[in-house]
Formats: sequence, C-alpha cells, structure tokens
Amino acid sequence: MTEIESTSPETATPLGDVPPDRLAINPRSPHFDADTLQRGIGIRFKGVVRNNVEEYCISEGWVRVQAGRTLDRKGNPMTIKLSGPVEAWFEDLGENAPVAKA
Repeated sequence: MTEIESTSPETATPLGDVPPDRLAINPRSPHFDADTLQRGIGIRFKGVVRNNVEEYCISEGWVRVQAGRTLDRKGNPMTIKLSGPVEAWFEDLGENAPVAKA
C-alpha cells in the first residue's frame, strides 16, 4: 500500500494529486495511461531522480529501464528490472508536489 507524503502537513492532499501505483510508457502495456503521462511523472529510484524509466511499480519496489541500445526480435528496446525504493510525483504540481512511495 502506498502512503502519501506531503511537504506541508497542514494541507490535505487529494488522492488525484499522486501518481498511480504502477505506470508504463509503452502503449501496448495494460498499465499505460496517456492522460497521466501528459501531466509529467517524476521518478526517484534509490534516492536518485531518473528520467529513463520505462515502467515502475511503487508497491512492489521496482523500475524497468532500457538496457543500452539492444533491441528484441520485434524491434522493441530490451529492458531490465531494477529493485529498490521508488517514489513518484506529478511534475506539473511544482516543487511542493505530494510524493507517492511505499
């Protein structure tokens, strides 16, 4: 289950202001959501902000990133799954955006 951490404890955070638990950028994935992706998602993995994440899952604690320039037999980029703490936020909310983390 994810918890919502707001930078200011006085303000109540609506549930629509935190990203979903799992999201993918591949349109063929069942976890793809174009409307959510248009808002911009920030990902912090193991304390480092990453901009090359193909898919993430906060509750299971993993991200999927592209493995170099290698492609599979269908021409899709090969990805690897990395485990660790994942945090996500909407970039369109600015610096004080609520963060979803496990």
